[in-house]
Amino acid sequence: MKKNKSKKNKFFSFIFSCFGCVILAFLACFLAFRLSLAAPDSKASAKQVRLEIPSGVSISRIGEILVDNGLIRSDRAFYIAARFPFLSFRKTVPVMKSGYYNVNSSMGALEIMDLLESGLQDYTRVVIPEGLTVRKIASILENNEICQAGDFVAAACDATLLEKYSIPAETFEGFLFPDTYFFAPGMKAGDVLEIMVESFFDKVSGIPYYSGKSPASFYETLVLASIIEREYRVADEAPLIASVFRNRIEAGAGLYSCATIEYIITEIQGKPHPDVITYDDLKIDSPYNTYKWAALPPTPISNPGLVALRAAAEPAKTDYFYFTLTDSSAGKHTFSKSFNAHVKAGTQFKTKKSGSN
Repeated sequence: MKKNKSKKNKFFSFIFSCFGCVILAFLACFLAFRLSLAAPDSKASAKQVRLEIPSGVSISRIGEILVDNGLIRSDRAFYIAARFPFLSFRKTVPVMKSGYYNVNSSMGALEIMDLLESGLQDYTRVVIPEGLTVRKIASILENNEICQAGDFVAAACDATLLEKYSIPAETFEGFLFPDTYFFAPGMKAGDVLEIMVESFFDKVSGIPYYSGKSPASFYETLVLASIIEREYRVADEAPLIASVFRNRIEAGAGLYSCATIEYIITEIQGKPHPDVITYDDLKIDSPYNTYKWAALPPTPISNPGLVALRAAAEPAKTDYFYFTLTDSSAGKHTFSKSFNAHVKAGTQFKTKKSGSN
């Protein structure tokens, strides 16, 4: 009996020993697995990496990208943690989104996984000033690596998109709201354009004149706003400039806007921005030449901001027919009812300017 009992004890001891070894081996593997998911660097020595996750890549490829950038210790451990979420006390397999991310090497693999799953990308701050044309906006977007300039210009002429927003023109010129945007690099040009167009309609909805109206019904006002944008320098003068143009339109007179001549030279003729407008420039045969034709140009000449949009919709009520810059440092104009007063104001400014040199 004692021998049998001794044999049983040895057997159970062997079983428990084996079981203990298995548990220790499992714990060792689990600890090694967890260590592989730890951050590769401490906060003191960490580096910041702007990471691109291409569209449609697999989890294993994402792991390789992270290893190549020194952001995780093991792509295999990253793959296992993603595919078998219970090993890292997670409920579901993460769906990691493509895009650009700002990743720190002091972040653990699971933390990076959460970031890629969240889709909180590293956006680029892009400032689009008032008064730019589609082509100039396209150049800014390309310089910031948001999209190719040519693709954006093509999107701005996309007939399907124009129809979607009921734009009564061949381009979105005038409908791209100038603002500060946060775009992700490598975006589709059409998506960027739609963000700006949606912003335009959102902003003008706060101006009673535009609210609830179709683009076709306020298109001429938008054309006028695009000219005002290029003419005013001080915000409180924008409604006065609008009144001058409205009075001239009602009287059947040309707008005589140098901004339209600049548009012809830079956008239609493709020449550099002129230092001065010459008398020959005023003779250019173009429907955009407001010195030659007593009408609004056929399309907007810029993308106006709220000041110009509001001024075109709500011009001041005046008898002014002319304005001329008389304080270049402050951006102030003198407004006149008659041509003689207009000439006198311009002469006084030129005399004062030459006398100060």
